[in-house]
Amino acid sequence: MNKWLVGVGSVVFLSAMFLTGCSETEVGSKGEEVKTIKVANYFASDHPQNIALKEKFKPIVEDETGGALKVEIYDNSQLGAEQEFYDGVRNGTIEMGIPGMIMQSSIEKLGVTEWPFLFKDYEHTKKILNGPIGDELLEDLEKEHGVHPLAWSANGFRMFSSNEAIDSLEDFEGMRLRMPNIEHYINLGKALGATVSPMPISEVFTALEQGVVDGQDNPIATLRASGWYEVQDYVLESRHMFSPNLYIINSEVWEGLTKDQQTAVEKAAKEAAAYEFNLMEKQYDENKKFLEENGMTFVTPDEAFKSEMEKAADPLYDEYYEKYPWAEDLVNKIKAEVK
Repeated sequence: MNKWLVGVGSVVFLSAMFLTGCSETEVGSKGEEVKTIKVANYFASDHPQNIALKEKFKPIVEDETGGALKVEIYDNSQLGAEQEFYDGVRNGTIEMGIPGMIMQSSIEKLGVTEWPFLFKDYEHTKKILNGPIGDELLEDLEKEHGVHPLAWSANGFRMFSSNEAIDSLEDFEGMRLRMPNIEHYINLGKALGATVSPMPISEVFTALEQGVVDGQDNPIATLRASGWYEVQDYVLESRHMFSPNLYIINSEVWEGLTKDQQTAVEKAAKEAAAYEFNLMEKQYDENKKFLEENGMTFVTPDEAFKSEMEKAADPLYDEYYEKYPWAEDLVNKIKAEVK
């Protein structure tokens, strides 16, 4: 009797193992095992970055791989703030991410993309990032950080929002300004005369609401999508720096894809990023109108005020040129591409 029970138990156990294995192995239309690609970012759900992921990246990847790759989008810092999800992509716990230039502390050339008053408009920016200079900026990223770059996308031209109007350089004096915890951001805020309080983007609304800071800097698409207009009254159209984002994928995950899958992911990233760039550019007037209708006042600096801000930032370039042997030549090449 005992032997019979053991035999029956073995059959039941093996059957359960077989059924479990079948239920866990999902296959695409071409017979490949389905892999999930989690994509993390810090933007609100209705920000152009996430619109592009939903409307372009996800459907292209899933369609062109016959469902062998499944895309899951984790927006609004669901998988951690920028540093956390970037580290997750580096160590492979998250397959993909769309960070800003958080890696520039060790990949120094990437910081150039956010040096003050360097990029003039979207056409100039796209020409630089999608050309040889953009490739040069990325040349050390995979080797140093273990992430494979796929495409440049746009956070946009950054502007200051504040509780009080900023009409002159003097108005920055004494202002408590939230900026990202990145050295040249902090240095620019100080050069303009503000007191800088670095903090993650996920903490900005509460800090503005509670008066911990008086203002912040971001593109107005982020200002709108994050709801900061509820706790801010003014926007200075300073366009003091362009802020890019980068589609990245863990290098081991990338190497584990078939050539056809790599082609699909790269195509999807480039199409989504280009779409997002266009959304950012075209939505500016719409975003501005929305913010004005919700009580915000826009201040457009005249040429004299623009010149004052640029001159305040000039000493930062002296420091860059002294610190980095390649900096002056690279800046000159970027400026030479302005139409």
